[in-house]
Amino acid sequence: MVRDLTDSDSGTTSRTAAVATGSSSTTLPAGSTPLVSADGDEPVAEVAAAVSPAVVQIQVDGGLGSGTVYDAEGFILTNAHVVGDNSTVQVVLADGATYRGEVLGTYPAVDVAVVDIDADIDLPVARLAADQPRVGQTAVALGSPFGLDQTVTAGIVSAVDRPVQSQQGAGAVNMIQTDAPINPGNSGGALANRHGEIIGMPSQIFSQSGENNGIGFAIPIQTAMRIADKIVNGEPLARAGLGVTLAQEQGSEPGAVIAELTAGGAADRAGLEAGDRITAIDDDTVRNGAELSGTLGTYGEGDTVTVTFVRDGTTRTVEATLAIVD
Repeated sequence: MVRDLTDSDSGTTSRTAAVATGSSSTTLPAGSTPLVSADGDEPVAEVAAAVSPAVVQIQVDGGLGSGTVYDAEGFILTNAHVVGDNSTVQVVLADGATYRGEVLGTYPAVDVAVVDIDADIDLPVARLAADQPRVGQTAVALGSPFGLDQTVTAGIVSAVDRPVQSQQGAGAVNMIQTDAPINPGNSGGALANRHGEIIGMPSQIFSQSGENNGIGFAIPIQTAMRIADKIVNGEPLARAGLGVTLAQEQGSEPGAVIAELTAGGAADRAGLEAGDRITAIDDDTVRNGAELSGTLGTYGEGDTVTVTFVRDGTTRTVEATLAIVD
């Protein structure tokens, strides 16, 4: 069973030593968090020291989660299910200072939200990874499981592009799978690589009990930031697609085979045809229909993507402008 990671137990005691709202008792390091050298003897400890100042706790009535400061203006990335329907939340920085956070917007279909705080200090800002994560690389999770703020756990990236069904029932999202222990309260926090760069945002776990079983899922940072930028810029957000029905029999070759096209839909307008085998969207490889759904789920109406496909044994590309699909 896949579960989100909000700590919704109202009896959970937060271990954060919060101080007066809007005040800070110590100085957090301002600017981008530092890159961590690959030569250190204690890589997880070094990543924790570098990234922790940019990781926050987010408190709402009846629950809490985590978040990551990604912009010096006070923008914080978190999960949509952490903030829920709230327009404001309490944000607790790594030094215990508490601020009122304004929820700028949410996109539940991909489980992304942005919170804004008006801090009276120069905030530490997490360094975001530019490269895609690799299976087997170190993964360090930071957040507030069970209200225990600034908790650090470590493991590896177990899989990438793992299609995981959205908790909102809006389709799949391609996620990073990790065995780094993450639990309720980790939602919206940080998953970092060996160099202290954020590669993903923990969002769900696969569990029979509701606690960690070694299978957690994080939204890739590139996916999360694509949505976050739209939220901050006030751009419309709605799940969009190509307007195709996939064949039930996909054959032995990787990709997603088109069975039918919606007349006037994105694929139809781009010149795709029934029988075409889609193998990539932009730079993301598509191995099957689930991955195609998960990849397209991170885009919105009006986004233009490069579709790579095979027709009659020849690989081709077209540009398609996505539209809302029923």
